[in-house]
Amino acid sequence: MRTIGILGGMSAASTQIYYRELCALTRERLGGLHSPELLIRSLDFAGIEELQAQGRWEEAGAVLNREARLLERGGADLLILATNTMHKLAAQMMEGVGIPLLHIADATADAINAAGLKAPGLMATAFTMEQSFYTDRLREAGLAPVIPGEADRAEVHRIIYDELCKDITTAASEAAYVAIAGRLVAQGADCLILGCTEVGMLLNAGNVAVPVFDTTLIHCATALDRALA
Repeated sequence: MRTIGILGGMSAASTQIYYRELCALTRERLGGLHSPELLIRSLDFAGIEELQAQGRWEEAGAVLNREARLLERGGADLLILATNTMHKLAAQMMEGVGIPLLHIADATADAINAAGLKAPGLMATAFTMEQSFYTDRLREAGLAPVIPGEADRAEVHRIIYDELCKDITTAASEAAYVAIAGRLVAQGADCLILGCTEVGMLLNAGNVAVPVFDTTLIHCATALDRALA
């Protein structure tokens, strides 16, 4: 089994999901007392969020690059970045790093294409929904992402940072997310990308009318495939 390096903490809530999911998947696949070989570097999200909010992306990229190099030196064979938004900095993060990065958007696009779907709705941070670093990658894979309207984007973003990143889930926010997902379907979405690693705390196949692609779960499953190959 190869060692998966996880660069997380952005937020800590989603990184906990990564750890639990990778452990559960490994037990399912290998049985017995098996668990995954992992190196986890969990950052203090407060500092990263400040850099995001101030548009200091190059500084944030330098932090990710430093940490990716440390994970490589620590013995990781492949890397996953446990956040969708920070994949904006994937190229800078991997400068001078000799092990591969499993890109979360690529893994998700592969899963959607394998299901024969083409128009995913995208619910994520405002950075991920409004900037091109993520949607362009989906389009390059042959998909036609459907983005929420301005007010819905603002509400999705607010709930992520004010609640989900703090491990807070409420019935009101779940209802808001379900309604936004419904509007994306009405716009023509044939599936839904949970495009922030915390969105799966509120949405799932049980409360969305179209197939749901949880980027966190897809990322974990694909990483374990690579680790066991």
